[in-house]
Amino acid sequence: EVQGGGGAAMASDDEFSDEEAELDLSTPEVVTKYQAAAEITNRALAECIKRCKPGARVVHVCDAVDQFIEEACAKTFNKGPKDKRVEKGPAFPTCLSINNVAAHFSPLEEDEATLAEGDLVKIDLGCHIDGWIAVGAHSVVVQADPAAPVTGRAADVLAAAQAVMEVALRSIKPGKRTGTAGELFQKTAEAFGCNMCEGVLIHALKRYIIDGNKVVLNKTTVDQKVEDEEIEENEVYAIDVVVSTGEGKLKMLDEKQTTVFKRALQNEYSLKMKASRSFFSEVNRRFPTVPFTVRAVEDQRTAKLGLVECLNHELLLEYPVLYEKNGELVAQLKSTVLLMPNGSHRITSQPLQAFETDKKVEDEEILALMAQPIKRKKKGGKKAKAKEAATA
Repeated sequence: EVQGGGGAAMASDDEFSDEEAELDLSTPEVVTKYQAAAEITNRALAECIKRCKPGARVVHVCDAVDQFIEEACAKTFNKGPKDKRVEKGPAFPTCLSINNVAAHFSPLEEDEATLAEGDLVKIDLGCHIDGWIAVGAHSVVVQADPAAPVTGRAADVLAAAQAVMEVALRSIKPGKRTGTAGELFQKTAEAFGCNMCEGVLIHALKRYIIDGNKVVLNKTTVDQKVEDEEIEENEVYAIDVVVSTGEGKLKMLDEKQTTVFKRALQNEYSLKMKASRSFFSEVNRRFPTVPFTVRAVEDQRTAKLGLVECLNHELLLEYPVLYEKNGELVAQLKSTVLLMPNGSHRITSQPLQAFETDKKVEDEEILALMAQPIKRKKKGGKKAKAKEAATA
């Protein structure tokens, strides 16, 4: 997750830790729910890519994809009595961040922003089934002819993001440490004349928790370090790679642009205004633990009025719209990855469009890492041995 607003994205692993301590990927039902959520997230990403055409209004695309996720979630895990059915729905609202906008752009209805030919769009979204979250992000260059290869700096930054993702998939695995797992990311991005974006955190995911306390930094700097912990089997990570053609220093330009928030569960306050109470009770009912967009709130008038009081009393965490310098391009890829006993399962992703760049990774250490398999080969059982004997 892209950090912003003074560490706002880091929250609260502690509220749930007791009750879900025993549930993880060693429970088959949990893996099934992750896979079901991932299937919807992947379909939503594909739907969004299809809608990213020149002239499309950003808010219309975001709305359509959010609706797609709601409907897909409603159709799954429906067996049994209504009061026993699992909670499910969006886990991160659809954001479309364009060119030098790095993250969290999910505008309100009145916003006129439209997509243009050549725009590099970062799609970021997610859903959950019973609290098990699958998030995904993808980058696409808007083109009237979707088959035409991307060239120039857009191609470099897409290639860099793809290479860093390959490095990350092999670095974030059991036995490695969070403090050093990202140490080759910057060197990989530099091979394409790009930089990792500062302040971007790769979070462990837990049940109902999109931003667990275990984190890996995209780029370690003098003033940005994380606690060094061991990465363990049966953990799940949202591997989030954000790369820039510029320096990778992201800034919030306008607080009023923020539309994505999350309940700050550790804070309580007795709201004074009726509009605030109405807005906040809807947030607690519909989005008690996951990020949401103000656009999704039913009564938009009370939402805009009530939001201010909720923010003044720190009842919500903000996901601000973050910018790189004008003229630069930012690409993002994010995959939910299950660290299973037989290797890493990357359950959310989409294929990148064709691109052409003359840049490539030449560093021996990075190339050796990228050549490693992500999953362990299955040990040959009786069937495999019988097959070998038959073909010998």
